[in-house]
Amino acid sequence: MSKLKKTAADMVKAARNRIEEIETEDLIGMVDDPSVVIVDIRDIRERQRTGAIPGSIHAPRGMIEFWVDPDSPYYKDVFGQEDKKYVFHCASGWRSALTVATLQDMGFAAAHLKEGFSTWAEKGGPVETIEKK
Repeated sequence: MSKLKKTAADMVKAARNRIEEIETEDLIGMVDDPSVVIVDIRDIRERQRTGAIPGSIHAPRGMIEFWVDPDSPYYKDVFGQEDKKYVFHCASGWRSALTVATLQDMGFAAAHLKEGFSTWAEKGGPVETIEKK
């Protein structure tokens, strides 16, 4: 395999340099804020294994661009709400950084949880159990 022009770590670093990052403690304070929409992009198995932020929207990483695009047949109304702050998260903050950078390129305003869900519970964040279906 030839050497990559950019590594995944390079892409995450570049994304983080141009997007809004929210600290865990700050997002914990926003959990009950009706103007904030928390979007969990982790795989369903991750959510079932470790739980989820109460009230968060599950949007698998592979569908985000299609779910936020009103011209897509996969568009979800939850992403068309005016005057909402969207905060995306994954497990460690890598996938969500790339996601938010891509959404920003599309013209969709969003932020991400800097450390991801990995430190959420230990910093006092509420967690709900996700049942297997």
